[in-house]
Amino acid sequence: MPKAKILIIDDERNIRRSVEMILQGAGYEVIEAASSSEATNKLNEQNFDLVLLDIVMPGSELDGLQFLPTLKQLSHRPTAIIISGNATIQNAVTATREGAYDFIEKPISKDKLLIAVKNALAQRQLTEENARLRREMTGQFAMIGASAALQKIREQISRVAPTHTRVLILGESGTGKELVARAIHDASERKPNAFIKVNCAAIPEDLIESELFGHEKGAFTGASTTRDGKFLQADNGTLFLDEIGDMSLRVQAKVLRALQEGEFERVGGTQTLRVNVRVVAATNKNLEEEVRRGRFREDLWFRLNVVPIYMPPLRERKDDIPTLVQHFCELYCRENGFRPKQLAPEAMARLQNHDWPGNIRELRNAIERLVIMTAADTITAADLPLNLQVSQPMLKSSFQPGQTLREVRDQVERDYILACLESTGGNITQAAQILGIERSNLHKKMRALGVQYKNGS
Repeated sequence: MPKAKILIIDDERNIRRSVEMILQGAGYEVIEAASSSEATNKLNEQNFDLVLLDIVMPGSELDGLQFLPTLKQLSHRPTAIIISGNATIQNAVTATREGAYDFIEKPISKDKLLIAVKNALAQRQLTEENARLRREMTGQFAMIGASAALQKIREQISRVAPTHTRVLILGESGTGKELVARAIHDASERKPNAFIKVNCAAIPEDLIESELFGHEKGAFTGASTTRDGKFLQADNGTLFLDEIGDMSLRVQAKVLRALQEGEFERVGGTQTLRVNVRVVAATNKNLEEEVRRGRFREDLWFRLNVVPIYMPPLRERKDDIPTLVQHFCELYCRENGFRPKQLAPEAMARLQNHDWPGNIRELRNAIERLVIMTAADTITAADLPLNLQVSQPMLKSSFQPGQTLREVRDQVERDYILACLESTGGNITQAAQILGIERSNLHKKMRALGVQYKNGS
């Protein structure tokens, strides 16, 4: 791990030398500056993790407090600790207001200095780690692609996000409905507040009411403490109700009241709680049909379906598949410490021609598996799972009444071998790899079944 680099800015040479010896003895890299102008030059030349800054510097263009704003303007902004023999409450308040981490009085105590430096650097590392995690989270929930379908979704998000309107996101499982909900939240004035997700299909019916609205102590067996629900946790933020079509009619009634009145009671409670929550819901069901069948409240559907956004399946935005594949490859190579991997053109073509019934979630899982299980830096068509190696329109055999089981089996094997040969352009070696048998065995099987392929080799 590289040493932390520290800049000491003080007009007194003995002070600089004393501090330098203490810090170098503790393993830090130390640079000195006798004035604000000299410090500016050094800060422009190299990056520092920490600056120890004297307040009073006679003859310098700026004193320590005046120099603090300069540090804020640096792209690699260092943490600052003020050192001064003129310690006053006002100076300490001003230093803190301008962003200083700590304030040390002269004469400088070795132990106090080392503790202050250690704590400041630890806080800096924590801040940088949080920033990195936020960047990764942002990338994790980014909508990847430039297809016309996705551009339309982005336009809808940009129009609805700044409003307080409720949004209902529709689409098949795995299409990225949660990404749309997060994008709406992140583009709204509620972004600084919580984004709370509830998967209505994953919570048992007898628990979802407590999950949404909370419960009072003793409300039911196991309720040992009072607990806030998701509505209260999302106050002034966004509550994302995923798979809302799976919510029971009893809970739908309470959700309707919370949407209409902005108020509710905890389970087992009598106190009415008010919240300011934006509800974004999502479902893979046809709610209009669910209403007709009496499985979803019509009044709740009207409340939720103010602005519907349809997230198209991946088969309707195949132009985005290469970009998604590249994104997931980079993501999983980085997560696992692998060298960058790429897909051969034929492998990419197979991925792009697949219908992906599980949508982006299925694609993501497939790429993660390929990145981990493929030793080479290039993922070829032979590395793909069987369902991706063989073209999907296959095995359309029609069986006749009276056929024996052996005849049916031979017909299936014959059709499957032909499908594999078709998918490999007649390459016997590649077809054998897909089938998991030796090339010689495939030749024998083809002769036995009477399989002929004009381009076979």
